[in-house]
Amino acid sequence: MSALDAAVREPGSPLAAPPHAREVLARCRALVRPALRETVGRTHPWVAEMAGYSFGWCAVGGAPATGSDGKGLRQALAVLGAEAVGAPARAGVPAAVAVELVHAFSLLHDDVMDGDPVRRGRATVWKAYGTGAAVLTGDALFALAVETLARQPLPAGAEAVRTLSGALGDLVRGQADDLLFTDRPWTGPERVPPQDYRTMAEGKTGALLGCAAALGAVLGGAPAATAAALDRAGRHLGIAFQVVDDVLGLWGDPSVTGKPVHGDLREGKKTFPVLAALGSPVPAARRLAALLERGGDPGEAAALVEAAGGRAAARAETGRQVAAAEAALAATPLAAGAVRELRALVDFAVRRDL
Repeated sequence: MSALDAAVREPGSPLAAPPHAREVLARCRALVRPALRETVGRTHPWVAEMAGYSFGWCAVGGAPATGSDGKGLRQALAVLGAEAVGAPARAGVPAAVAVELVHAFSLLHDDVMDGDPVRRGRATVWKAYGTGAAVLTGDALFALAVETLARQPLPAGAEAVRTLSGALGDLVRGQADDLLFTDRPWTGPERVPPQDYRTMAEGKTGALLGCAAALGAVLGGAPAATAAALDRAGRHLGIAFQVVDDVLGLWGDPSVTGKPVHGDLREGKKTFPVLAALGSPVPAARRLAALLERGGDPGEAAALVEAAGGRAAARAETGRQVAAAEAALAATPLAAGAVRELRALVDFAVRRDL
C-alpha cells in the first residue's frame, strides 16, 4: 500500500508507520527530551507543571504520567536538518527544543481558540487548568523558544531567531485565515477555493515543519540556499500533513486520533476534502452543499463528501505535496543517510495514526 493510499485508508484499517521512521523518531526524542525538560524547568513551577501536562509528562497536580508525549515529528526534522548538512545530531538539539516549544505553544492557543476540550485522549490544558492559565503557559513556551535560539553562538543564533520569526509570522497568518474561513459561505463567490486552503495550510502547519528542518541546517552551519530548500520541503509536507488531518477528522477513529469524529464539520471548518467535494460536478456535491447550508447531520455530510470525491481528491493532493517535498530535498546536496531518514518521516507523516 502506498503512502497516499494510507493517508486516506478506509476506517478501521490502521496502518503502522514504517519501522525505520519509528526508529528515527525514537532516536531524536531520546536526544532532545533531556534538553526540552531542562528548558521547561526554567520557567515558573506552576507554568512548568502545565507545560509538562501538555507534553504528557505529568497529570494535573504534577504527578508523573506515563502517557505519550507525541511522536516528535518537528524535533526529528530539526535534528535531521543538522545531520543533512553534515553536522552532528547535537547541533540540531537547540533547534528541536525551540520548534517543540513553539508547537506546544500553538496547540495550547489553538485549543483555546477552537474550544476543543480533548487532545490525545485527555482534557486540554485550558479545560484542566482554565483559559487564562493555558494562554499564560503558551506565552511562556513561546518566550523559552526564542530564548533557546538567542543563546546560540553568533552568527548562527541570530539567523536562527530570524528564521523562527518569519515562520511564526506565517503561522499567525495561517491561523487567522483558518479562523476567518469558518465564517465564509460554503458556496458562491465568497467560498474558500482550494488554493486559499493551501496557502492557509502552508502557514498554519507547513511553516513550522519547514522552519524545523531549516533551523537544524542553520545551526549546523549550512548556507542559506540549503536551509531554504529544507524549508520548502517542510512546507509542502505541512500541506500534506494538514490534508491528512482533515481526512482523519472526517473518517478517523476517535480512539486513535484522540478527537471526536466530525468535529470540524460541526464547527463549520473549511477542510480540504469538503472543499474539493463541493467543487465536484456530481449530484452528491449539490446535496452536500444544501446539507451544509442548513446545518444538517455531520455523519450524512461525511458520506456525501466521500460520494462527491472528497476523499479521492485528498489522496491526490497529498500525493502532489509529497512529490513536491521530495523534489525540494533532491534539489540541493545533502547527506544521503539523513535524506533517507527525512523521506521516511515524510512517508510517516501521511501514514500516521494520531
